[in-house]
Amino acid sequence: MTADHNKLAQDNLLLLSSTLEGLTSEGINARSERLDQMSALEIAQVMNSEDQTVASAVEKVLPQVAKAIDAAHAALKAGGRIIYVGAGTSGRLGVLDASEIPPTFSAPPSLFHAIIAGGQPAIFQAQEGIEDDREQGALDLADAQVSENDLVIGLAVSGRTPYVLAALEEAHKRGAVTVGISCNPGSALEELAKIGITPEVGPEILAGSTRLKSGTAQKMVLNMISTGAMVRLGKCYQNRMVDLNVTNEKLRARALNLVRELTDAEKETALRALVAANWDVKVAIVICKTGMDAAAAQSQIEQAGGHLRQALNEAK
Repeated sequence: MTADHNKLAQDNLLLLSSTLEGLTSEGINARSERLDQMSALEIAQVMNSEDQTVASAVEKVLPQVAKAIDAAHAALKAGGRIIYVGAGTSGRLGVLDASEIPPTFSAPPSLFHAIIAGGQPAIFQAQEGIEDDREQGALDLADAQVSENDLVIGLAVSGRTPYVLAALEEAHKRGAVTVGISCNPGSALEELAKIGITPEVGPEILAGSTRLKSGTAQKMVLNMISTGAMVRLGKCYQNRMVDLNVTNEKLRARALNLVRELTDAEKETALRALVAANWDVKVAIVICKTGMDAAAAQSQIEQAGGHLRQALNEAK
Protein backbone atom coordinates (compact mmCIF):
# COMPACT_ATOMS: atom_id res chain seq x y z
CA MET A 1 0.00 0.00 0.00
CA THR A 2 1.44 3.40 -0.99
CA ALA A 3 1.88 6.33 1.37
CA ASP A 4 -1.03 8.12 -0.35
CA HIS A 5 -3.29 5.11 0.15
CA ASN A 6 -2.21 4.89 3.79
CA LYS A 7 -3.00 8.57 4.30
CA LEU A 8 -6.42 8.17 2.64
CA ALA A 9 -7.25 5.11 4.76
CA GLN A 10 -6.25 6.95 7.94
CA ASP A 11 -8.31 10.02 6.99
CA ASN A 12 -11.35 7.83 6.29
CA LEU A 13 -10.88 6.07 9.63
CA LEU A 14 -10.73 9.39 11.47
CA LEU A 15 -13.86 10.57 9.68
CA LEU A 16 -15.72 7.37 10.54
CA SER A 17 -14.57 7.64 14.16
CA SER A 18 -16.05 11.14 14.36
CA THR A 19 -19.27 9.94 12.74
CA LEU A 20 -19.68 7.09 15.21
CA GLU A 21 -19.03 9.41 18.15
CA GLY A 22 -22.10 11.40 17.13
CA LEU A 23 -24.45 8.42 17.00
CA THR A 24 -26.88 7.90 19.88
CA SER A 25 -26.54 4.14 19.53
CA GLU A 26 -22.78 4.42 20.11
CA GLY A 27 -23.11 6.53 23.26
CA ILE A 28 -22.22 5.64 26.84
CA ASN A 29 -25.08 4.64 29.13
CA ALA A 30 -24.63 6.28 32.52
CA ARG A 31 -26.94 3.75 34.18
CA SER A 32 -24.63 0.84 33.38
CA GLU A 33 -21.18 2.32 33.95
CA ARG A 34 -20.63 -0.17 36.79
CA LEU A 35 -21.55 -3.10 34.53
CA ASP A 36 -18.29 -5.01 35.10
CA GLN A 37 -18.81 -4.79 38.87
CA MET A 38 -22.43 -5.91 38.93
CA SER A 39 -23.79 -9.21 40.20
CA ALA A 40 -25.77 -11.47 37.91
CA LEU A 41 -29.04 -10.15 39.35
CA GLU A 42 -27.94 -6.53 38.95
CA ILE A 43 -27.01 -7.15 35.31
CA ALA A 44 -30.42 -8.70 34.69
CA GLN A 45 -32.13 -5.81 36.50
CA VAL A 46 -30.39 -3.05 34.57
CA MET A 47 -31.00 -4.83 31.27
CA ASN A 48 -34.66 -5.32 32.12
CA SER A 49 -34.99 -1.67 33.14
CA GLU A 50 -33.42 -0.49 29.88
CA ASP A 51 -35.51 -2.89 27.79
CA GLN A 52 -38.67 -1.33 29.22
CA THR A 53 -37.79 1.91 27.44
CA VAL A 54 -37.80 0.24 24.01
CA ALA A 55 -41.58 -0.05 23.70
CA SER A 56 -41.93 3.66 24.47
CA ALA A 57 -39.42 4.52 21.75
CA VAL A 58 -41.30 2.36 19.26
CA GLU A 59 -44.61 3.92 20.33
CA LYS A 60 -43.37 7.30 19.12
CA VAL A 61 -42.89 6.03 15.55
CA LEU A 62 -46.17 4.13 15.20
CA PRO A 63 -47.52 6.50 12.50
CA GLN A 64 -44.50 5.64 10.34
CA VAL A 65 -44.92 1.94 11.14
CA ALA A 66 -48.56 2.16 10.01
CA LYS A 67 -47.41 3.65 6.69
CA ALA A 68 -45.03 0.73 6.29
CA ILE A 69 -47.82 -1.76 7.03
CA ASP A 70 -49.97 -0.12 4.35
CA ALA A 71 -47.06 -0.18 1.89
CA ALA A 72 -46.37 -3.86 2.64
CA HIS A 73 -50.03 -4.75 2.17
CA ALA A 74 -50.14 -2.85 -1.12
CA ALA A 75 -47.01 -4.64 -2.35
CA LEU A 76 -48.38 -8.08 -1.52
CA LYS A 77 -51.76 -7.31 -3.10
CA ALA A 78 -49.96 -6.23 -6.26
CA GLY A 79 -48.16 -9.57 -6.42
CA GLY A 80 -44.92 -8.16 -5.05
CA ARG A 81 -42.68 -9.17 -2.15
CA ILE A 82 -41.36 -7.75 1.08
CA ILE A 83 -37.57 -7.72 0.89
CA TYR A 84 -35.39 -7.13 3.95
CA VAL A 85 -31.81 -5.90 3.50
CA GLY A 86 -29.32 -5.65 6.35
CA ALA A 87 -25.88 -6.51 7.68
CA GLY A 88 -24.86 -8.20 10.92
CA THR A 89 -27.54 -8.29 13.62
CA SER A 90 -29.93 -6.22 11.52
CA GLY A 91 -29.59 -8.65 8.63
CA ARG A 92 -30.17 -11.64 10.90
CA LEU A 93 -33.34 -10.05 12.26
CA GLY A 94 -34.59 -9.73 8.70
CA VAL A 95 -33.82 -13.40 8.08
CA LEU A 96 -35.64 -14.36 11.29
CA ASP A 97 -38.79 -12.42 10.47
CA ALA A 98 -38.93 -13.63 6.87
CA SER A 99 -38.47 -17.26 7.93
CA GLU A 100 -41.39 -17.11 10.37
CA ILE A 101 -44.00 -16.01 7.82
CA PRO A 102 -44.58 -19.35 5.98
CA PRO A 103 -45.38 -21.47 9.08
CA THR A 104 -47.40 -18.73 10.77
CA PHE A 105 -49.57 -17.76 7.82
CA SER A 106 -49.27 -20.73 5.44
CA ALA A 107 -47.72 -18.33 2.94
CA PRO A 108 -45.24 -19.05 0.14
CA PRO A 109 -41.62 -18.49 1.27
CA SER A 110 -41.17 -16.13 -1.67
CA LEU A 111 -43.48 -13.46 -0.18
CA PHE A 112 -40.88 -12.35 2.37
CA HIS A 113 -37.27 -12.45 1.23
CA ALA A 114 -34.23 -11.56 3.34
CA ILE A 115 -30.91 -10.34 1.95
CA ILE A 116 -28.02 -10.30 4.42
CA ALA A 117 -24.58 -8.92 3.66
CA GLY A 118 -22.27 -11.89 3.20
CA GLY A 119 -25.07 -14.28 2.29
CA GLN A 120 -26.05 -17.42 4.21
CA PRO A 121 -22.67 -17.85 5.99
CA ALA A 122 -23.23 -14.46 7.67
CA ILE A 123 -26.33 -15.79 9.43
CA PHE A 124 -24.17 -17.98 11.66
CA GLN A 125 -20.78 -16.27 11.59
CA ALA A 126 -20.14 -12.53 11.64
CA GLN A 127 -18.68 -11.11 8.44
CA GLU A 128 -18.64 -7.48 9.38
CA GLY A 129 -16.34 -6.23 6.61
CA ILE A 130 -18.93 -6.87 3.91
CA GLU A 131 -21.20 -4.14 5.30
CA ASP A 132 -18.89 -1.52 3.77
CA ASP A 133 -19.25 -2.93 0.25
CA ARG A 134 -21.63 -0.61 -1.60
CA GLU A 135 -21.15 -2.41 -4.90
CA GLN A 136 -22.19 -5.75 -3.38
CA GLY A 137 -25.25 -4.17 -1.78
CA ALA A 138 -26.49 -2.91 -5.13
CA LEU A 139 -25.59 -6.20 -6.82
CA ASP A 140 -27.41 -8.36 -4.25
CA LEU A 141 -30.52 -6.23 -4.61
CA ALA A 142 -30.34 -6.49 -8.41
CA ASP A 143 -29.83 -10.27 -8.18
CA ALA A 144 -33.12 -10.47 -6.26
CA GLN A 145 -34.79 -9.01 -9.38
CA VAL A 146 -36.58 -6.33 -7.40
CA SER A 147 -39.40 -4.60 -9.26
CA GLU A 148 -41.80 -1.71 -8.73
CA ASN A 149 -44.27 -4.11 -7.07
CA ASP A 150 -41.87 -4.92 -4.22
CA LEU A 151 -41.31 -3.21 -0.88
CA VAL A 152 -37.66 -3.04 0.20
CA ILE A 153 -36.93 -2.56 3.91
CA GLY A 154 -33.41 -1.47 4.81
CA LEU A 155 -32.21 -2.34 8.32
CA ALA A 156 -29.25 -0.50 9.84
CA VAL A 157 -29.10 0.69 13.45
CA SER A 158 -26.51 3.36 12.61
CA GLY A 159 -28.44 4.44 9.52
CA ARG A 160 -25.17 4.72 7.60
CA THR A 161 -24.27 1.15 6.55
CA PRO A 162 -22.94 1.47 2.97
CA TYR A 163 -24.20 -1.97 1.88
CA VAL A 164 -27.76 -1.14 2.93
CA LEU A 165 -27.74 2.39 1.52
CA ALA A 166 -26.56 1.15 -1.87
CA ALA A 167 -29.24 -1.55 -1.87
CA LEU A 168 -31.96 1.04 -1.24
CA GLU A 169 -30.56 3.29 -3.95
CA GLU A 170 -30.81 0.35 -6.36
CA ALA A 171 -34.36 -0.31 -5.16
CA HIS A 172 -35.27 3.30 -6.00
CA LYS A 173 -33.85 2.90 -9.49
CA ARG A 174 -36.12 -0.11 -9.96
CA GLY A 175 -39.21 1.75 -8.77
CA ALA A 176 -39.70 -0.11 -5.49
CA VAL A 177 -41.08 1.62 -2.40
CA THR A 178 -38.51 1.70 0.40
CA VAL A 179 -38.57 1.69 4.19
CA GLY A 180 -35.56 2.45 6.38
CA ILE A 181 -35.37 1.23 10.00
CA SER A 182 -32.58 2.72 12.11
CA CYS A 183 -32.14 3.98 15.66
CA ASN A 184 -30.34 7.27 14.99
CA PRO A 185 -32.39 10.33 13.97
CA GLY A 186 -31.44 12.25 10.84
CA SER A 187 -29.46 9.35 9.40
CA ALA A 188 -28.69 8.83 5.72
CA LEU A 189 -31.02 5.81 5.74
CA GLU A 190 -33.89 7.80 7.22
CA GLU A 191 -33.46 10.48 4.58
CA LEU A 192 -33.05 8.03 1.70
CA ALA A 193 -36.06 5.82 2.42
CA LYS A 194 -39.55 6.84 1.38
CA ILE A 195 -40.72 5.79 4.86
CA GLY A 196 -38.21 6.36 7.64
CA ILE A 197 -38.77 4.57 10.97
CA THR A 198 -36.40 5.64 13.72
CA PRO A 199 -37.12 4.49 17.28
CA GLU A 200 -34.59 6.28 19.48
CA VAL A 201 -33.69 3.77 22.19
CA GLY A 202 -30.58 5.58 23.44
CA PRO A 203 -27.18 4.13 24.37
CA GLU A 204 -26.89 0.42 25.02
CA ILE A 205 -26.01 -0.92 28.46
CA LEU A 206 -22.94 -2.44 26.77
CA ALA A 207 -21.71 0.48 24.71
CA GLY A 208 -22.08 -0.08 20.97
CA SER A 209 -23.66 -3.54 21.30
CA THR A 210 -26.66 -2.77 19.13
CA ARG A 211 -27.95 -6.35 19.24
CA LEU A 212 -29.50 -5.28 22.58
CA LYS A 213 -32.08 -2.43 22.76
CA SER A 214 -31.62 -1.41 19.13
CA GLY A 215 -32.06 -4.99 17.95
CA THR A 216 -35.15 -5.38 20.13
CA ALA A 217 -36.64 -2.21 18.64
CA GLN A 218 -35.98 -3.42 15.11
CA LYS A 219 -37.58 -6.78 15.82
CA MET A 220 -40.65 -5.11 17.32
CA VAL A 221 -41.07 -2.95 14.22
CA LEU A 222 -40.58 -5.89 11.86
CA ASN A 223 -43.14 -7.91 13.83
CA MET A 224 -45.64 -5.09 13.37
CA ILE A 225 -45.01 -4.64 9.65
CA SER A 226 -45.13 -8.31 8.67
CA THR A 227 -47.99 -9.27 10.99
CA GLY A 228 -50.00 -6.16 10.11
CA ALA A 229 -49.60 -6.74 6.38
CA MET A 230 -50.62 -10.39 6.61
CA VAL A 231 -53.62 -9.61 8.80
CA ARG A 232 -54.80 -7.02 6.27
CA LEU A 233 -54.28 -9.62 3.56
CA GLY A 234 -56.90 -11.83 5.26
CA LYS A 235 -54.57 -14.20 7.05
CA CYS A 236 -56.45 -14.12 10.35
CA TYR A 237 -60.03 -14.17 11.65
CA GLN A 238 -60.73 -12.24 14.84
CA ASN A 239 -57.28 -12.69 16.39
CA ARG A 240 -56.78 -16.31 15.36
CA MET A 241 -54.18 -17.77 12.97
CA VAL A 242 -56.72 -19.38 10.65
CA ASP A 243 -54.18 -19.63 7.83
CA LEU A 244 -51.65 -21.63 9.81
CA ASN A 245 -49.74 -24.34 7.99
CA VAL A 246 -50.91 -27.63 9.57
CA THR A 247 -47.80 -29.82 9.32
CA ASN A 248 -47.64 -31.83 12.56
CA GLU A 249 -49.78 -33.31 15.33
CA LYS A 250 -49.54 -30.24 17.57
CA LEU A 251 -50.78 -28.02 14.74
CA ARG A 252 -53.59 -30.48 13.90
CA ALA A 253 -54.72 -30.23 17.51
CA ARG A 254 -54.49 -26.45 17.34
CA ALA A 255 -56.49 -26.42 14.10
CA LEU A 256 -59.17 -28.61 15.70
CA ASN A 257 -59.42 -26.28 18.68
CA LEU A 258 -59.62 -23.25 16.37
CA VAL A 259 -62.52 -24.67 14.39
CA ARG A 260 -64.36 -25.62 17.61
CA GLU A 261 -63.80 -22.19 19.18
CA LEU A 262 -64.92 -20.25 16.13
CA THR A 263 -67.93 -22.35 15.16
CA ASP A 264 -69.16 -23.94 18.44
CA ALA A 265 -69.12 -27.26 16.58
CA GLU A 266 -68.74 -30.53 18.44
CA LYS A 267 -65.24 -32.00 18.37
CA GLU A 268 -66.19 -34.84 16.02
CA THR A 269 -68.00 -32.44 13.64
CA ALA A 270 -65.01 -30.09 13.57
CA LEU A 271 -62.66 -32.99 12.89
CA ARG A 272 -64.79 -34.27 10.00
CA ALA A 273 -64.85 -30.78 8.50
CA LEU A 274 -61.08 -30.48 8.75
CA VAL A 275 -60.52 -33.84 7.10
CA ALA A 276 -62.94 -32.90 4.30
CA ALA A 277 -61.13 -29.57 3.95
CA ASN A 278 -57.73 -31.28 3.77
CA TRP A 279 -56.86 -29.51 7.03
CA ASP A 280 -57.55 -26.01 5.67
CA VAL A 281 -58.90 -24.23 8.75
CA LYS A 282 -60.77 -21.53 6.82
CA VAL A 283 -62.55 -24.07 4.64
CA ALA A 284 -63.46 -26.16 7.69
CA ILE A 285 -64.93 -23.12 9.43
CA VAL A 286 -67.10 -22.26 6.43
CA ILE A 287 -68.26 -25.89 6.26
CA CYS A 288 -69.27 -25.85 9.92
CA LYS A 289 -70.87 -22.41 9.75
CA THR A 290 -72.82 -22.84 6.51
CA GLY A 291 -73.19 -26.55 5.82
CA MET A 292 -71.46 -26.15 2.43
CA ASP A 293 -69.32 -28.95 1.10
CA ALA A 294 -65.54 -28.44 0.89
CA ALA A 295 -65.48 -27.37 -2.76
CA ALA A 296 -68.21 -24.78 -2.29
CA ALA A 297 -66.57 -23.48 0.89
CA GLN A 298 -63.22 -23.13 -0.87
CA SER A 299 -64.90 -21.23 -3.72
CA GLN A 300 -66.65 -18.93 -1.25
CA ILE A 301 -63.32 -18.04 0.38
CA GLU A 302 -61.61 -17.45 -2.96
CA GLN A 303 -64.42 -15.11 -4.04
CA ALA A 304 -63.82 -13.14 -0.83
CA GLY A 305 -60.13 -12.75 -1.65
CA GLY A 306 -59.12 -15.03 1.21
CA HIS A 307 -60.91 -12.98 3.87
CA LEU A 308 -62.84 -15.41 6.08
CA ARG A 309 -65.08 -12.78 7.67
CA GLN A 310 -66.15 -11.53 4.25
CA ALA A 311 -66.72 -15.08 3.02
CA LEU A 312 -68.99 -15.85 5.99
CA ASN A 313 -70.90 -12.59 5.62
CA GLU A 314 -71.52 -13.21 1.92
CA ALA A 315 -72.66 -16.77 2.59
CA LYS A 316 -75.51 -15.61 4.81
